[in-house]
Amino acid sequence: MSRIIKSRIVSLALTSSVSIALAAGSRSFAADEPKALPDHPTFGRIERLDPRFDDLIPKDAKLEKLAQGFAWSEGPVWNRKEGYLLFSDIPRNRAMQWKDDSLRVFLEPSGYTGKTPRGGEVGSNALTYDHQGRLVLCQHGDRRVVRLEKDGSFTVIADKYQGKRLSSPNDLCYKSNGDLYFTDPPYGLERNWADPARELDFCGVFRVKPDGKIDLMTKELARPNGICFSPDEKILYVGTSDPQQPIWKAYEVKADGTLGPGRVFFDSSEWVKQNQPGLPDGMKCDRNGNLFATGPGGLHVFSPDGTHLGRIDTGERTANCNWGDDGSTLYIAANMYLCRIKTSTKGNGW
Repeated sequence: MSRIIKSRIVSLALTSSVSIALAAGSRSFAADEPKALPDHPTFGRIERLDPRFDDLIPKDAKLEKLAQGFAWSEGPVWNRKEGYLLFSDIPRNRAMQWKDDSLRVFLEPSGYTGKTPRGGEVGSNALTYDHQGRLVLCQHGDRRVVRLEKDGSFTVIADKYQGKRLSSPNDLCYKSNGDLYFTDPPYGLERNWADPARELDFCGVFRVKPDGKIDLMTKELARPNGICFSPDEKILYVGTSDPQQPIWKAYEVKADGTLGPGRVFFDSSEWVKQNQPGLPDGMKCDRNGNLFATGPGGLHVFSPDGTHLGRIDTGERTANCNWGDDGSTLYIAANMYLCRIKTSTKGNGW
């Protein structure tokens, strides 16, 4: 049975600076207070490798900074009804809202509701909406997937597998039948894989049925991270942020929703060897099945057959992306920045 735990929705402007604890052995975090950038300065560069890329990203497209100063931005999702973007600032334990060049705290705490202070990446990570338009969050600090209710409470969707606590749910996506799929690497634990509080001896990809039943889909990936379906839901893409095997895998989705054999969709090992910033992380498909995936060197675009079409080089470790506005704008969370780029395609589901 789901548990209900109170949080609070914050509707106030950003104020004083925030103390940030560093995760042991993890990336360093920005310390300045976040702010919106109404002038939308452009940055980065666009690398075109295949003629098909020009059909997706206009030749005059620019990567725009919308806001900056986050400790580590993640998990963007567009609210179609209200016309705003939500995303996570993980170490600050906040979910942020960006709307009409205005930035505010939307939810705090977003991922860790405990009373005992702790370090690490405590906040919410990936965000999405369910079929009823309710916000669903991966909570690193509380080690669970939850739904935010209208009264500000959290309903727990998943927090254990076979009686053992999850490590730190990271990314998630819904199938059209209401099944929720999510990844569970150890990044939200204070000591990562070596944390004594870790209960599962593997990192899994899980499915939660609408009735609450949780099933393990695969445990073959060392660090499963980003996850999304192809438009026809016949393929589940999973990225693994393992520097020893930095790959994206494509899994056959069977009729019952379980996964068939996985194949390597793309291997970014050479980019890691070149010290390109980042690892395979969040990703989304467009309506034609092209994969927009963050990884070493920025955000990469792949055709459904795995051809690398081009790259949006942010110059930063790039965490995740999602579609917004009319479905043709791609919002990108890149380290301390929130940015966007206008495309000539539309996201899956738009």
